[in-house]
Amino acid sequence: MRLVRFLRPYRAQIVLVMALVLLQALANLYLPDLNANIINDGVAKGDTAFIMREGAVMLGVALVLGVISIISVYWGARTAMAFGRDLRHDIFRTVQSFSLAEMNRFGAPSLITRTTNDVQQIQMLVVMGLNVMVMAPFMAVGGVIMAIRQDAPLSLIIVVVIPLLAVVLGFLARNAMPLFKTMQKRVDRVNQVMREKLAGIRVIRAFVRTRYEEQRFDVANRELSETMLAVGRLFALMMPAVMAIMNLTLVATMWFGGLRIDSGAMPIGNLTAFLTYIMQILMSVMMAAFMFVMVPRAAASAERINEVLDTQSGLADPAEPLVPTTDRGVVEFRDVEFRYPGAEAPVLAGVSFTAEPGKTTAIVGSTGSGKSTLVNLIPRFYDVTGGQLLVDGVDVRDMAQAELWRRIGFIPQKAFLFSGTVASNLRYGRDEATDEELWHALGIAQGKGFVAALEDGLDAPITQGGTNVSGGQRQRLAIARALVKRPSVYVFDDSFSALDFKTDAALRAALSRDTADATVIIVAQRVSTIMHADLIVVLEEGRVVGMGTHDQLLGCCPTYGEIVSSQMTEEEVA
Repeated sequence: MRLVRFLRPYRAQIVLVMALVLLQALANLYLPDLNANIINDGVAKGDTAFIMREGAVMLGVALVLGVISIISVYWGARTAMAFGRDLRHDIFRTVQSFSLAEMNRFGAPSLITRTTNDVQQIQMLVVMGLNVMVMAPFMAVGGVIMAIRQDAPLSLIIVVVIPLLAVVLGFLARNAMPLFKTMQKRVDRVNQVMREKLAGIRVIRAFVRTRYEEQRFDVANRELSETMLAVGRLFALMMPAVMAIMNLTLVATMWFGGLRIDSGAMPIGNLTAFLTYIMQILMSVMMAAFMFVMVPRAAASAERINEVLDTQSGLADPAEPLVPTTDRGVVEFRDVEFRYPGAEAPVLAGVSFTAEPGKTTAIVGSTGSGKSTLVNLIPRFYDVTGGQLLVDGVDVRDMAQAELWRRIGFIPQKAFLFSGTVASNLRYGRDEATDEELWHALGIAQGKGFVAALEDGLDAPITQGGTNVSGGQRQRLAIARALVKRPSVYVFDDSFSALDFKTDAALRAALSRDTADATVIIVAQRVSTIMHADLIVVLEEGRVVGMGTHDQLLGCCPTYGEIVSSQMTEEEVA
């Protein structure tokens, strides 16, 4: 398993645990031999002093065994928990580097399951493995050797039992692996349906689809239950089969052992020790059987985790990143083309324009024309598939992503806030921002009034996703968050849609004064939002069909004219 590399930092702890487990095994193998000596040389001869002396040794060994067991379990658990922590961290860091294409490929529900449930399965395997998997083979082999020492002819029973148990366990392991893989996929499906149910609760209730969603969840839940029942039925055969073999082995041992004692070929103390060793051997096999329950599921989880860890992001930093010599915020598109993976036709083609500092560049077009895709290329959420996109004269693919993101303040189409406070969300882009700077940004974003009205002001709580504030308030807080960052390029992806016309106008007026030296790129549906822009780029089916000011485009771009006439009267246009 390639995940073993995460255990390398804990080699010392692992060696310690394994050494302690081996000491436990040696103690367990030594105790029956002591017991046989007491029976053969003490009880049979009536030697009380010998019994007391050997009994004290047995008690001491048992006490040491208890202490060793506690220490080994403690350090084994610590090592497994640290391993799980490091693995979750590495998965999270890997996912953080994914582009939107990789995120869409796996899906959020599956990534959550892999980071939580799948890691937990492997973590449990490590806990059990450090104790059980080390002890079981040692106890089994040691038990066989010690049983042969007690009576070699009687040990032939083991030759029959061990292969029989191996066949049973091999059958279970072979059939369990595909079931566990299916189970993890169905856990993903349950998570997906549940997330959609919670995220879309308003839509579900508005369209009276509660019953439909219940049925959809019930289908996913039943599929998971059926798979788990299939696994349960499979392993329900294991315990009766193993117990039957174990009990038949004990009966055979007692029967043939009794015959050998009756003939004088074997002392009675040796039979008691032999029975103990047989139990140890069978218990070792039982422990191995228990591990067989965990190993297939953990192997399926490991395969899913490795799939994430082995995925290389398409947006890796270059080996020798370039740093622009200026920080003006010039954004230049040179014959840019973009197509989604597997798509037949490009979403954008032949896009060329320059957004300059101190000017506002607007992107307009009908739904599906590629506006949001275009601005998503600027922070390199996706890489262009043709042409070049330059920021301050350097291709974004030749820059370190952190350097690129430092220059950009991105306000997404769907404003998202993190759980915390108003202040923690506004400082998301710049931790050292003062309260005065936060209030200043809120004033420009037209959010100062409603934040001041909150009981705790900047310390007012914000729930995950900002669900405890309205859509317009979320947008204003998202805009303020970008303003606090003070970047050289502002990208507004339809970030004014939830604002009323009055607030929209006031915000744009304040924004133009505060971002006078920055490059501002706005995607908007409302003509009133962008009609005063210095440059308007009109997109239609992924191509630029017009560029210029509002007045210029009215006279030469039919597509822009249609957009304007659909929203404004002739008097308003004039």
